[in-house]
Amino acid sequence: MDADSKASADSANPKYRALVVDDEAPLAEVVASYLKREHFEVTQCHSGTDAVTLARQVDPDVVVLDLGLPGLDGVEVCRQLRTFSDAYVVMLTARDTEVDTIVGLSVGADDYITKPFSPRELVARIRAMLRRPRAVGAPTSPASGVATDVLPPRVFGPLSVDVASRQVFVDEEPIPLTRTEFDILAALSSRPGVVWSRTQLIDTVWGEPWVGNDHLVDVHVGHVRRKLGDDPANPRFIYTVRGVGYRMGTGQ
Repeated sequence: MDADSKASADSANPKYRALVVDDEAPLAEVVASYLKREHFEVTQCHSGTDAVTLARQVDPDVVVLDLGLPGLDGVEVCRQLRTFSDAYVVMLTARDTEVDTIVGLSVGADDYITKPFSPRELVARIRAMLRRPRAVGAPTSPASGVATDVLPPRVFGPLSVDVASRQVFVDEEPIPLTRTEFDILAALSSRPGVVWSRTQLIDTVWGEPWVGNDHLVDVHVGHVRRKLGDDPANPRFIYTVRGVGYRMGTGQ
């Protein structure tokens, strides 16, 4: 392969970095092997303390993180990761309970999968997440993912959503959102007044390969509301449409 062909191939298949954290070494090795087949650069570790240290060193694009780690558990690892990393976090849990899911996602995890799981499904979910934008650049249409002309910020009273820079402000104060939280807000704000079903939000934000409980949407919307200071009982920005989903607006 000549230099130009190699450069083109590298551009079409960018090299992503993954950090796999699980105290079950054989499981971590299986996950790592599947990711390596997809040309990921993979780092493994088996404790929460090592996970935080390695995340600072390798700057991963995605972290596959077991919830039930000894000592520093997955929730605390995720909490610390969010102080310095915008990596996607997929939480692995052996307990398919609402409490585990809500706690894990409330500290900034983007998705979760319950053991036992299919490594192929895990890789498909990760691939779907990585197709979403990470760095500041040309804004995209949430529905199509196609780059559009630079648009002015979307304004909803004191809330400003700048899709081009992926920044959010309330009363001119910056609001730190995870990538998943921002993508949900970008989708809702792209069509003010239009009701988005949970399925539509999942297809837009997580992508069609994602499968799982649509309660995931409710957890992330709840987290966005808390960061925006938006009371669900008396909302200013995001309204719940019972039995359907959510819509964006500045009034009923």
